Order: sequence, then C-alpha cells, then structure tokens
Amino acid sequence: MPKGYIIGHIEVTDPEGYPEYVQKDTPILESHGARFIVRGGQSETPEGAPMGRHVVIEFDSYEAAKAAYNDPEYQAVADIRRRCAESTIILVEGVE
Repeated sequence: MPKGYIIGHIEVTDPEGYPEYVQKDTPILESHGARFIVRGGQSETPEGAPMGRHVVIEFDSYEAAKAAYNDPEYQAVADIRRRCAESTIILVEGVE
C-alpha cells in the first residue's frame, strides 16, 4: 500500500504566533502515525513563487493522511496556522 503525505508550503506572516501552531499540531498528527520528513530548513525555489517554509509529513497510507488532516482537533489547531501564515496544503498518495 502506498504511503500518504501532507505537504505544506507556508509563508509565515506572524512569527510570534506561529510557534503555538507547531507545538499543538505535532502531537495530534503523530497520534495518526505522522513522521515529519521535512519541517523548515534550508530551501531554494528554482521555479515558481518562493515560500518561506516547507513541510512534508509521511503517513502509512493516503487514508491516514486524510484522517489526520480532517481530524476536528487538528482543524481547530489549523486555525492558528491560518491566522499566522499563508499556506498551501496538499494531501497526496505516494508511489508503491
């Protein structure tokens, strides 16, 4: 079964408020089996519009990634991100 991923491209607009999101989202996502593959770090954008932060989270399946994203507890915490950043969030199935 292919893995599932949540990929985020994020431009933080409130650097003082954003750490609260990171602190609160981690245990919720990890309860769904999340493994953070990329979480910030150096990056460059050779094509397209640059974003300041990139996140790749791996799950055992696409269904698990969707369940994590749609978890009502996560969605409540995601409101912090929505207030503190402009984001593109993608749910994607990996290759088998």
